[in-house]
Amino acid sequence: MQKKPRYYTEEFKHQIVKLRQNGKEIPELARDYGVSKTSVRTWEKQYSNTGKFGVSANESESEKELKALRKEVKQLRMENDILKQAAVLFARREP
Repeated sequence: MQKKPRYYTEEFKHQIVKLRQNGKEIPELARDYGVSKTSVRTWEKQYSNTGKFGVSANESESEKELKALRKEVKQLRMENDILKQAAVLFARREP
């Protein structure tokens, strides 16, 4: 039987990280609050890096730039395809 993914609120994650910063051990937090040890470690790392838990908030500058460049390349390829199709249509119309 496959487990359903669980989603936790920012407030809950913040509470777990604060408890960890106050000296509670990871296995104890995992057991008491029903979360995985990996989740606690991940939240702790994310919060220490940026003070936030979102994936986009924890991206490095190079990751953000790469994402923007990939988006731009996709847009330019789409525009190029449209122009190619227009050129074919205009070429057919001329005798």
